[in-house]
Amino acid sequence: MSEFLGKLHECAVKFPQTHIWMDSCGEEELNYGLKRGIVSATSNPIIVGSVVKNELNIWEKRIKELVLELPEATEDEITWELLHEIGALRSKKLLPLFEESKGKLGRLSIQTNAKYYRNAGEMLEQAIQLNSLAPNMQVKMPASAAGIQAMEEATYRGISINATVSFTVAQAVAVAEAVERGLKRRELSGLEWENMAPVCTIMIGRTDDWMKEYVNQTGMVVEPECLEWAGVAVIKEAYRIYNERGYRTRLLSAANRNVYHWSELIGGDLDQTINYSWHKRLNSCGTEVVSRIDHPVEPHFISELEKISEFGKSIKEDGMSPHEFEKYGGFRSTITTFITGYNDLCALIRRYMI
Repeated sequence: MSEFLGKLHECAVKFPQTHIWMDSCGEEELNYGLKRGIVSATSNPIIVGSVVKNELNIWEKRIKELVLELPEATEDEITWELLHEIGALRSKKLLPLFEESKGKLGRLSIQTNAKYYRNAGEMLEQAIQLNSLAPNMQVKMPASAAGIQAMEEATYRGISINATVSFTVAQAVAVAEAVERGLKRRELSGLEWENMAPVCTIMIGRTDDWMKEYVNQTGMVVEPECLEWAGVAVIKEAYRIYNERGYRTRLLSAANRNVYHWSELIGGDLDQTINYSWHKRLNSCGTEVVSRIDHPVEPHFISELEKISEFGKSIKEDGMSPHEFEKYGGFRSTITTFITGYNDLCALIRRYMI
C-alpha cells in the first residue's frame, strides 16, 4: 500500500514548496483536502452557491433565520451576510495552518462582488470588511485596471490579496508591481508586512478556453494539442519573470482542464488551487510525481500558438495595458460567469424571502 493518499498528497510531501489548495470552502472538500496536504482554499460566488446547495441541510435553517432577523434587508444584503458567515466558519478549519506558518499558509480566499470590477473604491471598501471576518482571510479582486488600483491600496492597509479573473503575463506583472508598491509604502510607514501572503491567480484553464473559442470564432486551423498548452506556457513565462524580479507575490494556478495544469507545475515555488473533482481525478491518475516546472513547453506547440494573435496578448508582458484587461476574451466570459453565479445565489435567497 502506498504511503501517500494519492498523487496530490505525494506532490505535497515531495515538493512542499508547490502548495496545493482546495478550490472550495465546502466542509467535505476541506476535510478531504486537509487529510492530503492542502495548505489553503479559495471561494467565489459560484463555489459558495454550490456549497450552499450541497449543504442545504446545514444552511437552509440559517437562511430562514437571517430572513427573519433582518426584516428590512434586501436579498443582496442577506446573501452577503450568508457569505460572511460561511467564510468565517470555514476559515477556522485552516486556522491551525495559518498560525503554524505565521500567516503564510492556511488562508481562505473570499471574493469581492464581481459587479464592482470597474470601481476601485467599492472593491477596497468591501475588501476591508471581508478581511475583518477572520485573521486568515485573503481577499480576491479581479485584475482589471480598477482592481489593480484597489490591490495596491488594500496591500498598503495590510490585506493579503488574491488577484483573480487573471489569465495573462501582463496582468500577473501588473498585479505584482501593484503589490510591491503597496508593500513598499507599508515599509516606509513602519508597518509589518512579513506575515502577509499576496498571490496572483492565473486561470490557466480559462486561458486555454479562450484560445479554443477564438480559434473557433475565426475559423483558424491549428494543431489541437497546442491549445492544451497555452495556459501552461503563460504561467511558466510569468513564473520566470517573478523569479527574476524577486516579486513578493506568489503565483497561483487555477481552473484545471487537463493533467498538464498540475503536472507541468510540480516543483515550482508557487500555489495550485484545484477543485474537488480534479483533486479526486489527479489523486488516482498514473502521472509520475517529478519536477517539471523548468521543462519548457515544446517549441512546436509555441510556434502553433503564436499563430493566434490572442496568445500574443496572453504571453507577452506588454501584450496589453491595464485598461485593455477587461476587454480580453477570458476576462469578459469569466466576469460574466461570476456575476451570473452571484445572481443565482441571490435568487436562491429570494426563494426564502418571497
